[in-house]
Amino acid sequence: MAMMLPGGGKEDGEAHPVADINVTPLVDVMLVLLVIFMVTAPMLTAGVTVDLPRTAAPRLAPPEPPEPPLELGLTRDGKLFLFKEELAEPELEPRLAALHAETPDRALHLRADRGIEYGEVLRVMGLVHRAGIHRVALVSQPEPAPAAR
Repeated sequence: MAMMLPGGGKEDGEAHPVADINVTPLVDVMLVLLVIFMVTAPMLTAGVTVDLPRTAAPRLAPPEPPEPPLELGLTRDGKLFLFKEELAEPELEPRLAALHAETPDRALHLRADRGIEYGEVLRVMGLVHRAGIHRVALVSQPEPAPAAR
């Protein structure tokens, strides 16, 4: 949508397109929509008015927060750490089974060094699985943000 103006600032008399966009109507519409949404948003979350029955039952207690996950570390040289305690591989499965018996819904976070072989990580995950823990998460670090130019 370009306008053709005679002259167009040139001395040769030809009409040249002017590539200006008037954003004032766009800003006006956006401000009107903003006001409409600000007025109607609280009404959308109000819900239905209901006259609830009365009861003598006590309020339900909020659910207890879940147990923090088990932290299993696997270093580049193959050492295993449960939280910060180093364990030998034969001790790992019985120890995890005992912890799983105490709190069956507890998850496990596996922190494996990125230089370790994939097969080694899978072998340790097999030990974790045999101990009865099926909620396993592999922990990683986020990629660094790209540098601003």
